Formats: sequence, structure tokens, C-alpha cells
Amino acid sequence: MTHPADNTPPNGQNQDNGAGRRDFLGMVTTAGTVTGLAACAIPFVASLKPQDSAAAHQPVEIDLSKLAPGQQMTAVWQGKPIFILRRTPEDLARLQSPTLVNELRDAQSDALQQPTYARNWHRSLVPEYGVYVGICTHLGCVPAYTAPAAAPDQTGRYACPCHGSQFDLAGRVFKGAPAPYNLPVPPHVMPTPTTLRLGENPKGESFDFSTIEQI
Repeated sequence: MTHPADNTPPNGQNQDNGAGRRDFLGMVTTAGTVTGLAACAIPFVASLKPQDSAAAHQPVEIDLSKLAPGQQMTAVWQGKPIFILRRTPEDLARLQSPTLVNELRDAQSDALQQPTYARNWHRSLVPEYGVYVGICTHLGCVPAYTAPAAAPDQTGRYACPCHGSQFDLAGRVFKGAPAPYNLPVPPHVMPTPTTLRLGENPKGESFDFSTIEQI
């Protein structure tokens, strides 16, 4: 549920600053509306405020049983929004399209923005589920998800509302965008077909999230 922000300027604020604040809040409201429309059915599954620093670094277990194909949900891990997208067979086919690949800056995931087990065309452990840190690698805004059915070209993507960077449904950044890197992929494992555990690597893997190029 979205709570309206307090738009009342502080006492003593001058008229010019008030106008600038109103312009800024107008942009925020517009961006929030777009994001809200795209995310109206997206549940948050963890608290934005961990109880303590130790808890913040514990693995987070997510139940995926109610996540339908084509839907996204958002979790929180280490204080970061984590996008979890259940991709359809059509989504997966598009991710391998030569046309799409030619539009991407780092289609082969050469930059260290993911664990080795996610350095593949779908950038995840299991192709059906995309798992990304939902923070634009330009200046840290949160991109909005647009499902394929809602996109003019019928190709889903993530779009940053701040400076226009766009990412495909594998979190790969498009050419011509200010974002220099793909969205990071956190360590994750699936102990069951409908359970995702964030912050833990599969057995035999030792990916350290702090070693990525950029968050």
C-alpha cells in the first residue's frame, strides 16, 4: 500500500524553494504513479528495515508458489530491493533473440555483475526465474517493470524513471543508456522448485556479492 507523502513545506521556506519543491514532488508523483501501475500486484515479502545488522546479512527465504508466469514480486535482502520474475517460455525465447542481443551492452555478462552460475543467457540459476538487485547501475534509482503485454513492442523490460536506462528481462542493460552495467544478480539457491533462498550459494559455489563491479 502506498502512503501519501507529506507535501507541506517547512516553516520559513521561501517561495522559490517552494516552487522547486513542488516541481520535484510532481516528478516523483508521476514516476511513482507509473511504477505503482506496473507493480500493483507485486507483493513485498520482507521488511525494508531489518531488526539488526546481523539479521540483514542472513539468507532470506521466499515462497514462489503463488508467483504466476509473467509476474514479478519484490523481496528485500541486505536492505536492497530484489526483483524476482517468473519468466514465460515466450520471455525466454526473446532473451535469446539475435535482434535483442545486438541491442545490449553486455549481452554475454562479461562484467562481474553476477555469480558464475548466473553467467548465462538467462542470468540466473533456473531459467524460469530471474533474480536481480532492483537498483539501476547508473545513479541508484529503482527501475520499473513493464510486462511484455503492456509494452508497445510486446517485449518486457525494466526502465529507470530517473535517466532512461533500460534493461531486458535478464537484467541486461541496453546500449545507449547511461547505466554502465547490467543489474547485479545476488547469490541465490532454490532448495525446492517453489522456494528461493537469497544470500546463499548452491553447494560448491562461493560467490561473494561484495566483489561485483558496481551496485
